[in-house]
Formats: sequence, C-alpha cells, structure tokens
Amino acid sequence: MGQLVQRPLNKERNRENNMERLTRKTYAEMSPTQQTAFDKIAEGRSGVSDGRIGGPFDIWMLNPELAETIDTLGKQFRFNLSMDRRYIEIAILVTGAYWTSQYEWFAHEKMATDTGVPADIIQSIKTGERPDFSDARDAAVHDLAYELHRIHHIDDATYQRAVDAFGEHGVAELINLCGFYTMVSMSLNTFKIGVPDGEKLPFDA
Repeated sequence: MGQLVQRPLNKERNRENNMERLTRKTYAEMSPTQQTAFDKIAEGRSGVSDGRIGGPFDIWMLNPELAETIDTLGKQFRFNLSMDRRYIEIAILVTGAYWTSQYEWFAHEKMATDTGVPADIIQSIKTGERPDFSDARDAAVHDLAYELHRIHHIDDATYQRAVDAFGEHGVAELINLCGFYTMVSMSLNTFKIGVPDGEKLPFDA
C-alpha cells in the first residue's frame, strides 16, 4: 500500500466556542414553504423542537427546497447503501475528523460504537492516525476515505483493496458518502454548530 501521509489536526480550527452563527427561527416565524419542508423532514425524528430539527438541517432550512432534496439524499446514504453500517460509520468518522466538525463527530461516534467499531480505532481516527486494523474491510474503507481527504487522490493499491472488499459499486458509494458528509461538515463548521449543552467538545484544543 502507499505510504499514508499523517498530518496534524489544525489546532486553531479546533477552537470552537459553541457561539453559533445561525439566526434561529421559531416554527411560527418560518415561511409557509419552510414550514412544509420542516414538517416533512421532522416527521419521525427524535429531538425536534419549535423550529429546530438539529444538526445541519437547521442550516439547510434557509433554503427549504434544498433541505428537502438533501434530506432525500441523506436517507439514501443512511439506509440504502450496499455495505454494512459499520463501514459507513468509519468513512463518516474519517470525514468528520478531517474537518474537525464538532457536531458531526459527536453525532457519529456513538453510531460507530453501536455498529461495533472498536474504541481504539475510533480514537485513532479522531487524532488523524492510522488505526491498527484486524479487519481488512475496516482498513480498506478507512484508507480510501483517508487518502481521499488528506491527499485528494487514491493510491492504486488502496483503490484495489477497496474494490476487492466492496466492488466498484461499493467504492463509488463510499466516495459519494465522503462527499455528502463533507457538505455536512462544511455546513456545520461555517455556522459553528456545536454540541448540545452540557456535552464536551470532541475536538477541544
């Protein structure tokens, strides 16, 4: 395999202070189009409150038509990919760690744990180090996502291991998954969406 380039996380970028930039609206303050989109997206979700769905959705509601489209795409990535959820969560964690996205990591660390990703692998991904893998498929998805984010190209050997593990179809899914959660992380970071009150920032400098 090609040599992974280990790069330290940007400490300045880590210093989120939870002073978010997003101007919040109550449900009553939303436009009719926003209310319609809110009702569709919020249906069946937990933790919804007056005008708040949580995470990046509150940002995307600034453009309700876009929010509905992104919600549909997000459901495709969450529920309709060809691989086990464990591998999906590893790719999401690599993406969240690259962007040092506070909310993204907070939301998906537990999901990764629930799918069986070991704590030592999660911690290594968080610090930007390559974990000591015992599962070749874990390693394949990590290395593909890592190189894609950190080097912006995929080594031939890394690509072949990913194809061997997931097929070309699965590799295409993983690449697009990383792109989707890059969009999520960029949205969260730009509007400085932090973690819920009382929770510790994952990337606390």
